[in-house]
Amino acid sequence: MGSAILMLELFLCLTVYAASEEFEFSSSKSSSHRRVIDVKGGPESLVWVVQLSDLHFSVHHPDRALDFKNFVGPALSMINPSLVLITGDLTDGKSKDLLTMKQNEEEWVEYQNMMADVIKRSRLDRSIFFDLRGNHDNFGVPVLGGSFDFFSKYSINGQLGRTGNVNSVTLQTGERKHLFVGVDSTMSVGLRGPTNLFGHPTDQLLAELDMELSQWDSQSEKPLSKISFGHFPLSFSATSYSGKSLKDIFLNHSISAYICGHLHTRFGKNLKRHHQLSRHFLSLQKFFQPNVHQLSFHGTANCSIEAPAAREFWEWEMGDWRKSRAMRILAIDRGHVSYVDIDFMSGTKKTIILPTFPLDSRFMSTSSSHHKYECHAVVSYETVRALVFSVSPIVSVMTRIYDSRPGYLNLVFEAPMRKLVDNTSRGDLYVAPWNYRAFEDPIPNRYWLQIEATDFMGRSTSTDLRPFSVNGLSTMLSWTWKEFMVMGCQWAALYYPMFWCAVYFILSILLIPKALLIFSIRHFTYKNKGFLNGIGFVLQELSRVPFTWFGFLGYLFYLILFPWFIGKVFTDDKDKGYMTYMGWVVKSFNQKGKHEYAGSPDIMVVVLPHLFFVVFPAILLTGALATEKQISRENFLSLTGKKEDDYDQEERSSLWYDYQRSRKSNSCVGNRWIRKVLLVLCLAVCWKHFMNCRALIKAYEMNPILNFPGYSLTIPLLLAYTVYKTRSLSSHEQTKQQEEVML
Repeated sequence: MGSAILMLELFLCLTVYAASEEFEFSSSKSSSHRRVIDVKGGPESLVWVVQLSDLHFSVHHPDRALDFKNFVGPALSMINPSLVLITGDLTDGKSKDLLTMKQNEEEWVEYQNMMADVIKRSRLDRSIFFDLRGNHDNFGVPVLGGSFDFFSKYSINGQLGRTGNVNSVTLQTGERKHLFVGVDSTMSVGLRGPTNLFGHPTDQLLAELDMELSQWDSQSEKPLSKISFGHFPLSFSATSYSGKSLKDIFLNHSISAYICGHLHTRFGKNLKRHHQLSRHFLSLQKFFQPNVHQLSFHGTANCSIEAPAAREFWEWEMGDWRKSRAMRILAIDRGHVSYVDIDFMSGTKKTIILPTFPLDSRFMSTSSSHHKYECHAVVSYETVRALVFSVSPIVSVMTRIYDSRPGYLNLVFEAPMRKLVDNTSRGDLYVAPWNYRAFEDPIPNRYWLQIEATDFMGRSTSTDLRPFSVNGLSTMLSWTWKEFMVMGCQWAALYYPMFWCAVYFILSILLIPKALLIFSIRHFTYKNKGFLNGIGFVLQELSRVPFTWFGFLGYLFYLILFPWFIGKVFTDDKDKGYMTYMGWVVKSFNQKGKHEYAGSPDIMVVVLPHLFFVVFPAILLTGALATEKQISRENFLSLTGKKEDDYDQEERSSLWYDYQRSRKSNSCVGNRWIRKVLLVLCLAVCWKHFMNCRALIKAYEMNPILNFPGYSLTIPLLLAYTVYKTRSLSSHEQTKQQEEVML
């Protein structure tokens, strides 16, 4: 019923702008915004847009904005796109030491000024620019539309009244419609970083997105391509309260691609992912995808008109402007979606080439491409096609195809490309006829395409070699480990399983050795060989230090049951919240209630490193210290072969003298150099913990004694106590320590 009301209001708010031949739809409840742009001029079958992402304009790094001003304006003038999409993180919102993360109005003023200059130099209409929030643009924003929501005040979307979380624009040519839908899934309560890292789509947002993507399904007689753009990759997007996700909506509509940012190029160049509807009920796709491509099986193609579209789409993360100075041109040529990434690190680009057909079989081919081939819907296959943008007149464009079967690249096709002439052309499309059937092959990366353009000054520009498959088959790629970690893992789904696995594991290594020590007659000993026996002996010795053992057990329950710390979560520095392993609890903007567990699973960047790199190593180190002391005692007692009770005081002193002499020998146990290594490792754990605490103090402006004493002090105190209890024996403690050796 709610969706029907939203749809009704959208159509009631129809406004016609006759001068621009554009249509605007708006709704106060759904906060969505629709436009239809009639794309004039040739080439008729082709549209292209520009994507920029992760600008991170910063008061501490003015070069980012300066380079943006110098490079982007002239580049856009040369490319002449139909849309410019800026997918989040417009400003940086970080202090110079990168630890305090909240809004800085000066950065937003700079963004506004730079965009005004770019629009002026590019000579493009301001209304074709679409920018949306990233997590940096939402740091410390307690409520959208409030005094610290600088995005609404300074962004292009905000100034043009695009106040909703979902906005769409349709590029309409004489032959096709191209629907672009932007989605802002930043959290409604903008916490400070680092616990503001994920996209948080709500059920209402997903309903609006579903409605926007379906706006032409029952109305358009023209073929339709759908593209969605946002900031967060799906691997860093949580599910809604009902368990739905952006992926579910995209698969339902079989969009061509979802383009995004957020991850930057430092994680790798293959930050792309092909999504396909899984037919397996117990599929692990909820948690991870091991490779760029999902495994797909091409059966007999259903070529009937009523055949449902393949439930699939591509996810393409692009590089950042922050360090890589990256820009992307994305084109849709008769339904074929392709792109080229450009970086301005080496300066201005004089010529840019974007092949639009055949498609790159690594990142662009889909099962729908194979379906077209099987069903002989290959009218668009007759020519090799490429867009060429240049500041100087182009005198020649050549296309070359290489065969890799001989083991090297053998040139098998070379032809000049001619420009399709149109008096009202928006850009230059070059084509070359070819016999595409000559390149049919079951190996998707056998043939490689390269296009070279030469301008009238003799400057030559070539594309990178790219494999293609006329058959519509995909070249399978594998991620590096770093790429897999950021693109292949669904972190929102993995957080709680990882958390509880860590908790239960730590609990088991504390309780099981203790139970065996109490109830079993068989105990672990260092004299028995084996890795598991050694670990069991270490943990058993830890349980013999009661204060430390109970301290770790109590600390584990403290992390589960109580707040970890209390800090300032918004830019205004007034309201405080407290964080548990389930998220932040903060007051609502009207002070009448609380936002329960905001920032989940974002808080995993604090929770999991603390468990894995502080708590668990600290437990092992305290057990190792206790073990080292026990082995040293047994070494001390083994000097004579008698039990300790057999010695009187004089014999004890003599034996102790002999033991001290043995420490100067080459025995590693006698010298206790293992203890020295363990002390260094203890210092390393304390240093790691100290750096974590320092980052949190800066991020949330906390006092470690007042705001999080349990979190900050427990681990160092337990380590210090264990180090003290296992210290070297001094002469005046000799008798006392010897009496405690035998348990």
